[in-house]
Amino acid sequence: MLFSLPFEARQLEALALATAIGLLMGLERERRPAARAGVRTFGLTGLLGALMALLAELLATPAFIAMGFAVVAVMIIAAFIRHPEPDDDPGTTSVVALLVCYSLGAMVWLGHGRLAVMATVGATMLLYFKSELRGVAARLTSQDWRSILQFSVLSLIVLPILPNRGFGPYEAINPHQVWLMVVLISGVSLAGYAALRLVGARYGAPLLGLLGGVVSSTATTMVFSRHARENPAMAPTATLVILLANLIMVVRILFIAWALAPSVVEPLVTGCLLAILVGCMVIALNWHKLASQGELPIPQTRNPTELRAAIGFGLLYAGVLLCAAWLSDIAGSSGLYLLAFVSGLTDVDAIALSTLRLLNLGKLEVMPTAIAILLAMIANLSFKSSLAFGLGGGDLGRRVLGGMLAVGAGLGGGIAWLLYNSL
Repeated sequence: MLFSLPFEARQLEALALATAIGLLMGLERERRPAARAGVRTFGLTGLLGALMALLAELLATPAFIAMGFAVVAVMIIAAFIRHPEPDDDPGTTSVVALLVCYSLGAMVWLGHGRLAVMATVGATMLLYFKSELRGVAARLTSQDWRSILQFSVLSLIVLPILPNRGFGPYEAINPHQVWLMVVLISGVSLAGYAALRLVGARYGAPLLGLLGGVVSSTATTMVFSRHARENPAMAPTATLVILLANLIMVVRILFIAWALAPSVVEPLVTGCLLAILVGCMVIALNWHKLASQGELPIPQTRNPTELRAAIGFGLLYAGVLLCAAWLSDIAGSSGLYLLAFVSGLTDVDAIALSTLRLLNLGKLEVMPTAIAILLAMIANLSFKSSLAFGLGGGDLGRRVLGGMLAVGAGLGGGIAWLLYNSL
């Protein structure tokens, strides 16, 4: 049992939290004057859910929770039958919301208070943004729906069933990892398609660069390189998105190092500081040019999930993984820096996590760890520069290469500074 004593402060906290959950959902329902259930009804329903869970616990009869659920459902449905909504609204949303409120109250008593609070906030947002959600749904075309469903199949059905282990030579081909890259590319493409239409290219581009750098700078580079090839006028927007995503990649690695091995943060910051400063200047210059161009084009695509391109890049990614494993085998255990470079071509996170773990285990010193991570980032920038040239064409490649060289030179200067100070 959750509570062994007849009275505890935690019990009062659980009852208060269950009531507060109902009050929050009820406040949103009070916005509708004709609502059959408002703040008091929802507050009492949340409390009822906790009390029924209490009775079920004390009497060792879980059926009490189901009985309370059925009573609440019958009462609210009867209220709508006796007094229908004036606008012919069947009131199904309020009925479901009240039942959700009861269930969340029971969850609080059963010890799942944090999850119940998170679900409450999500449910209240769904209730509040009714008109906005209807507007978005009304604007979606049949192609948009196909793309959303297609992405759902890729990420929620195919990805979970793929084996998450290595196959083939050196066990370098991990089907789950390769398909995850396909999902990321499709997801970034779909998110970019939505953001550029909802927000516009001028402000949507920086937003996509920030989010793309957090999620996957490689996927972001690939998607917007294709957009720039299909529509050359997209090159300035694509350049800004790609450069910002790759600069965020550098900052993200710093945060990972700070979370896992704080001792390596100081040399890493020293190595990255010049790259971040130079990168910010290049991005600011590109954003200023972008803002001065007036109305900017947005990508036109028949399939926002870019499935064919995503699968093609997934195959390329698998090939690069195999080559990296082969080069790592040639380098041997003594070739830390070569290993970091070839591994960083496809995935900075993997080599960063590996070296940080070796540092924590005492198998690596701080300075070699920092230099290996910096080399991996330089390799990653070079790989994505080649993506910009190969997929986006010469114009985009030259635009991106200038920014990538600036950031890479900053990282290289940081490595030189660390090596100088270690002599």
